[in-house]
Amino acid sequence: MIVELRPWTTEDASALCNANEGDQDLQAQFGGVDLGSLGSSQEYINEYLMMSETRWNWAICVDNVAVGNVGLSGVERRHGTAWASYWLASSYRGYGLAVRALATVASVAFQEGLFRIELGHRINNPASCKVAARAGFVPEGIERQKLRYGHQRFDVETHARLLTDPAPDVSALPMKPTKFLPSSSNRP
Repeated sequence: MIVELRPWTTEDASALCNANEGDQDLQAQFGGVDLGSLGSSQEYINEYLMMSETRWNWAICVDNVAVGNVGLSGVERRHGTAWASYWLASSYRGYGLAVRALATVASVAFQEGLFRIELGHRINNPASCKVAARAGFVPEGIERQKLRYGHQRFDVETHARLLTDPAPDVSALPMKPTKFLPSSSNRP
């Protein structure tokens, strides 16, 4: 099994469709977006998952098939901050892939000059909390009813990892270069 991180392409639409199919948790995370067709999945990739200067997303790939995402949004160079997110198709959860992906992306972000990376998870999602903690993100507090999925609001526990925090004992995933990260040619 070959696992790596690489930028998303529209050719990943069928994998995104498959990951979303029948997974109510992912469907909630995607905010009810219809990912049931190749066309709608391609639109989602183009609008939300393609790299830009302020949004860095990598497909978590197993044998070159996208099975998840790890990304940074709101990349802000002046203050050196960003917001992390991650998800995996249900059949790939529990193998440490999200932990390794998140830790890898955090290390890359620090090498690219960021200082603080934040994330949040619903307090009723202990698996996401474990991913954050194992990837070196320290809990900072609860934000009451921050997220809304459907008609229900959820409290969110926020975590952050600073450049000055100790790196977690997690092996990095190989990462394909991207034009939005100037020194990405030197990645693992």
